[in-house]
Amino acid sequence: MNQRGRAHPWKAWDHQLFHQVASRQWPGADPALPALSRSANHGLLWFGVAAGIAAAGGKPGRRAALRGIGSLALASATVNTVGKRAVRRARPILEAVPVIRRLRHQPFTTSFPSGHAASAAAFAAGVAMESGRWGAVVAPVAASVAFSRVYTGVHYPSDVLAGAALGVGAAIVVRALLPTTDGRPADVGPAVNAPALPAGHGLFTVVNEASGPPALLNPPAERIRTALPMAGVTECTEDDDLAELLEKAARQAVERGGALGVCGGDGTVNVAASIALRHGLPLVVFPGGTRNHFALDLGIESVEDAAGAVVAGSAAAVDLATYTSYDTPGDTPGDREAVPFVNTFSIGSYPELVRIRERWARRVGSWPASVLAAVHVLRTSEPVDVEINGRHRSVWLVFAGNCEYSSVGLAPVRRRDLNDGILDVRVVDGGPFARTRLLGAALTGVLTHSPVYAAAKVRRLRIRGLGAGTHLAYDGEVVAAPSELQLGKLPGALVVYRP
Repeated sequence: MNQRGRAHPWKAWDHQLFHQVASRQWPGADPALPALSRSANHGLLWFGVAAGIAAAGGKPGRRAALRGIGSLALASATVNTVGKRAVRRARPILEAVPVIRRLRHQPFTTSFPSGHAASAAAFAAGVAMESGRWGAVVAPVAASVAFSRVYTGVHYPSDVLAGAALGVGAAIVVRALLPTTDGRPADVGPAVNAPALPAGHGLFTVVNEASGPPALLNPPAERIRTALPMAGVTECTEDDDLAELLEKAARQAVERGGALGVCGGDGTVNVAASIALRHGLPLVVFPGGTRNHFALDLGIESVEDAAGAVVAGSAAAVDLATYTSYDTPGDTPGDREAVPFVNTFSIGSYPELVRIRERWARRVGSWPASVLAAVHVLRTSEPVDVEINGRHRSVWLVFAGNCEYSSVGLAPVRRRDLNDGILDVRVVDGGPFARTRLLGAALTGVLTHSPVYAAAKVRRLRIRGLGAGTHLAYDGEVVAAPSELQLGKLPGALVVYRP
């Protein structure tokens, strides 16, 4: 135990380093660093930098700028709502700081952690995760802003280090919720025959207007009509039956020997994939949702990418995964229809996250809703008792991906092969401190070594013993789970157009 009046070692180090910075002469820093520190107030510096990156960097630059701002927003919200209230530390005494370095308007909030350092680190890390080139440009500016907070005397070094760590953590969380893209499509094996449809002749497309953010100036339906003027395009509103419109479009495509098209998010694509499979039609996926995971894995980032593949007849066969419900003992595979999914399936905390995210998304936007839902689920979710391939387990999450996913921390990110014939299964066990241990492992990059996490590559998976009130999610859609189900694969079952 420390003697009365003796500072903790870290506090002594903190004050000593602060005074070393204050007493040292830094050539050229006096006019520059206080001005730089002020320019970062309220994130104004980073909004300006983001605008410059978006203007100069094309589509990759816009993605990097958006990710940087999203990371900054999460870090700033965390500092202002939690961080500043958790440790009410007084600001440093300015006696040792030369007057020329001091800010004209001193902050009135508590000192720990540094909000400026958190925002700077979050923005730089977010940009770097999307674009290493732009990240290298931003990093020195971010480091200078963080240092300026000690240089001007408004923060101790530990305030800045804690803020920077929080900022990087915010960028990691945003990346986990909204995975990055490197622009490389997944491997799909050899090309398959699909009709080339000049100007979209024989293509019948349904555009789900309820998917994704609104595009008032250049809506997807108009872009499709411009790129493929001979295509039939039907717009589906919230009052329409999406499956019914897709069935009608599929029948028209069969009559013309063409293809079924769909524009929407992954849930919409799932419905279209089932109908295309049943009618034996090739599918055209126009990205129109918030995330568009399946389209991005196909190498389709825009309506024009998909239109080019349609005109050229460029297509490939990809896997579908399925889940089959067994509601009564003795059911066999022939008694139930398999429900396909193009991306992911899950039981446990993720269906709850999706349900909460969708409830909040229209009020606060997709990105904030994803973050708020993740925090809520981490705080409140409870394990689910299940039997997996004959073994009883209490699990926080069962995840199954259609083909193998790469990962960043906890989140499955991208696929490198859409035709590998496997299910990527990941299980997070429940138990004491499981959430804390799992989150810590994910953020420190040692997830695969965590005792609460297990992964396997399989072709089938049997899940039993699901209780009443349990939900499952597939491709972002949440439904009530049956008491028993089986996951499987349909290798190379779906023909899709791709560049």
